[in-house]
Amino acid sequence: MGVSLVPTLKLLRPTAMIVGAAFVGLLFGYWLNRTFVPGTEPVQPINFSHQIHAGLYQIDCLYCHSNARKSASAGVPSVNKCVGCHELVVPDRPQIRLVMEYWENQEPIPWVKVHDLPDFVHFPHNRHVAAGLECQECHGPVETMDVVSRQAPVEMGLCLTCHRDHQVEFGLDCLTCHK
Repeated sequence: MGVSLVPTLKLLRPTAMIVGAAFVGLLFGYWLNRTFVPGTEPVQPINFSHQIHAGLYQIDCLYCHSNARKSASAGVPSVNKCVGCHELVVPDRPQIRLVMEYWENQEPIPWVKVHDLPDFVHFPHNRHVAAGLECQECHGPVETMDVVSRQAPVEMGLCLTCHRDHQVEFGLDCLTCHK
């Protein structure tokens, strides 16, 4: 006479499904929080202060993020851009020495995106810069931030409100999907 595990497994199936669904829900919730909740910031490889650079010294956003003028992506400054100033300006500080290590090793600084949009979103920085939109309208007052964080949720409502407030029609890129 054999012993069957089938009745026991049938009893455990609902519990296993609930635990599995809860786990998937927790993962999804964590992802949503990291992606869309304002005030979150990733840990960067170098403690770069926008408050010092853009605030105290009033370096224009487009000096470092020069791709924003000509490309859909604003990009991050090359190590060369940082070294251009910091070969002479406070070169002995620990964070600047880290920058110099990347320079000497001919490696880019592996910055972590703060304002990372979903892959299906097309936001052309160059069009918005050309239209005279201030960076702070989307990114918040970065010149006051020691550590940059998302100041507004990354959602379509922000774009709709901005376009409505500035009386700007959506371009063909948007209308391709959103008819």
